[in-house]
Formats: sequence, structure tokens, C-alpha cells
Amino acid sequence: QINKMFGTVVVGVGIAGLARIRDLMNPMPSSPSEHLKLFGFVSRRSFGNINEAKQISLEDALTSKEVHAVFISTENTSHEETIRMFLEAGKHVLVEYPMALSAKAAHELWEMAEQKDKVLHVEHIELLTEEYKQLKKEVAGKDLVKGTLHFTGHVLDENKAGFPAFSGIARLTWLIDLFGDLTVTSATRVMQKDKNYSRMTVHFETTNKKPLTWIEERGPGMRREKKINFCFTSGCLEDFPQAPRSAVGLFMQDQNLFAKKLLGQVSKEELAAEKWRILRCLDLAEVIQQHCEEPEEICS
Repeated sequence: QINKMFGTVVVGVGIAGLARIRDLMNPMPSSPSEHLKLFGFVSRRSFGNINEAKQISLEDALTSKEVHAVFISTENTSHEETIRMFLEAGKHVLVEYPMALSAKAAHELWEMAEQKDKVLHVEHIELLTEEYKQLKKEVAGKDLVKGTLHFTGHVLDENKAGFPAFSGIARLTWLIDLFGDLTVTSATRVMQKDKNYSRMTVHFETTNKKPLTWIEERGPGMRREKKINFCFTSGCLEDFPQAPRSAVGLFMQDQNLFAKKLLGQVSKEELAAEKWRILRCLDLAEVIQQHCEEPEEICS
């Protein structure tokens, strides 16, 4: 494995795709990323070349023997189909979260990857930020009494991004990673179509029956921001702990993690824990969507 090189293609060249191309072309010295070699990129738009990266057809990406792995950076609605195509073609897959917009599809794709003995890696840069790493340290070992995570952001096109429980799964991932398994007790959604405004409110319980609330709010001109209020037996945390800027970019950290998996350098325990977390969050996202889409019942 030491000298093995993995030919890699990037599918989709939005902001994330361009960052992926840049990082593949400039791997961190003596990091696992040096085992990834950019073969080309695929886009519906016609670019020709981006820097030294060449545009190739989807067909070439799927059939070329020199391509071993794909980075999928397309809109959320096309993740499932693209993952399926590349797994069927026998390629390793890195995909931006959410990996799919239904729990059933996610479980099927994961099984398929395992049957084909391919790495299926879902990017979760929200767990790699210094801000989050500090928060996790701060929360460790404390007893939760109750908590709220409130996200605001600009309007998303749901036809591309999917339902907010899926497009906002980064927040759900935080809560599960910080506080362990959760159960949805209720979920509702308020929409003002004329104002392009949406607010989803989800109530969870931890395994210790403590309440957690997740609010995902989006509207025109809303700043991208997370607010926390976590109360513990020892006191409340309302601000993010101060965190230094990381020397290594988030996509590069994620790329290194993917390369480590390709090289067989990630333990079975870590892989199993990650699989559980990813699929659990997608299961919960689906439960939330079902709650929000149920007609209002007039019973308590």
C-alpha cells in the first residue's frame, strides 16, 4: 500500500468542487493525501481545463482503469444516484453531506459499498472545525440538563438541497456527537412562502431523558450563524469557546481522512462508530421530515 496511488476524479465544480480540485493538486507534504492523484473533473458545464486539471466525461470517469476514487460535490438531490453509479463501477467514494435524502437510500448505498469492499466516506467538515473541537472538549464529562442549537442562514433551494433536516444535517451531527443517541419527541415547521422564510423546530430527548432543541431557520438576508445554549448541572454554556484558526484547511483535513481509509489506516472501531453516526443522523432526519409533513393533529 505504501506506494499505491489512487487516481481520483471530482464530480461537480461548485465552491466545494473547486476547493477539492485545489487540494488534490496541492496535497499536504508527507500526508496521506499524497497518495491521491487528480485524474480529472466532471461537470455538466463546459470548462475545458481548470488550472492543470482536465475536464473528462462522466463515462470516462466511470470506466477508466486509472480512476480508483471519486469526490462527489454536486447538489444534494443528485448524491444518491452519483454514489450508486460510482460504486457500481467499483470506485471508492467521497461525498459531501448529506449522502442521500432518504434513510433507505443511505442504508442501501452503505451495504453496496460493503459488498463491493469500497470505501464510502461522507464529508463532515463541521466536526473538523477548531470551534467544534473546543466545544466538544468543553462539553465532555458534563451532565446535560437541557440545550438548544439554533442555526440561521440564507435561503436554500429545496429542490436541490432537500428537506431542511437533511440539508442541515451538520447540526444534527453535532448534537449526536456531543450528547450521544437522541430520540425525536416532536418536530414542526413554519413556512412563509411569500417571504421565502422557513423555520424547523425539533425536540429531542437524550438517552437520559434530557430535552434538546434544534432550530433550523432560513430567510432572506439572514446571517449564517449558530447559537448555542447548553445547560449542565455545573452551569450554562452560551458562547462558543475561543478557538485558534486551524493551520490545515477543513477540506484538506477531510481529504487526508479519506486517503487514510483508502490506505487501511483507520481502525475498525472508528469506522464502525462513524458508520453508526452517519446512518443514525439520516434515520433521524427522515423521522423529522415525517413529523413536519404530517397534517396537524388536533389532539394532545
